[in-house]
Order: sequence, then structure tokens, then C-alpha cells
Amino acid sequence: MAAEPDPLTPAYEALGVEGYYRLHGATYRNPHEDAVDAILRLAVRSWQLDLAHVLDLACGSGEATLALRVLGAARIDGLDPFTGDAYLARTGAVAEAVRFEEIALGALAGRQWSTIVCSFALHLVEPSWLPGVCRALAEASDTLVVVTPHKRPDIRSGWGWGPAVEIKHDRTRVRLYRRATT
Repeated sequence: MAAEPDPLTPAYEALGVEGYYRLHGATYRNPHEDAVDAILRLAVRSWQLDLAHVLDLACGSGEATLALRVLGAARIDGLDPFTGDAYLARTGAVAEAVRFEEIALGALAGRQWSTIVCSFALHLVEPSWLPGVCRALAEASDTLVVVTPHKRPDIRSGWGWGPAVEIKHDRTRVRLYRRATT
């Protein structure tokens, strides 16, 4: 069975990812929210994730945050440069407006989370920034959970993370990365 096309792809192609979110960030809703919820439930149950202090990276309108709250997350910080209004409206929490490029340049230096969750966004990072983003995230947590609709991003060894463990459910994948030990 062929995968259904992502409904955002034509908009991304027409406006660019950043252009799309600048225009629609305040009202954004992930069309895959049910899939995000289902796969996060599987991930938390399968991997016994530490939800003491979670970073919801590229938090959108809070799809992962809302699912993680139900799963027992004690504290969740949201980060998204474009969807702060949508996140606040749905979660009642403020999202910090931090871009992936800023993360690669050290915006998270000195901060720590028990788990970082990035849902339907890390594959959108400009490839030249991805190694720096990954290294910065590895400095901020021992655990990275990536929810994605396909095989991207390809997080390589040397970027701070060990090999991934993956769960696939319907058309969504969730990957668990642990900080690499040197």
C-alpha cells in the first residue's frame, strides 16, 4: 500500500517551511495528531522513558505535549520559533521561540532535560545544520525521541547519539536515540 501524501507538503513546496509557519504558525495544527499520540504511547510503554522534565522540540500546537501530559510527564518545556500562539492556546504554556539554527549555535547550552521529543519536525532541519543540532541536543539530554512520517532524518554516528531503536506504527515511526558514550 502506498503511503498517503503529507497534506503539508504542497504548502512547504510553495512557501518553504519557514514561510509556511510564518503565515500559519498561530493557527497550526498537526494533521497527524492521532498518529503522534498513538506512537508516543507505544514509545513510553516500550522504552520506559524518563518523563521527569521533557523538552518538546518544535512543539507545534502541543500535540506531543498533550499526549505526554496524559502519559505522566511531570514538566514539559516547549520550543518553537513559529507556533507559540497555537501552543499557548492549546496547552496554556508558553513556548520559547528558538530556531534549529540557534540550537546548533549553542542556544541550549547549560540546559538539561530527561528526554527530548521532536515530533514531525527534525526532518525539516536544513541538512547543513543537522549535525550541529544533534550535537547540541546530545549535550542537553541522554535521550532523544524522534517521531517522523518517514526515514528522515538520518542521524549519523559522530553527532552525539548512538544507533536508533525504532517502532513503526501504521505510517509513523518513532526512534529512540541514547547519547553516545566515548
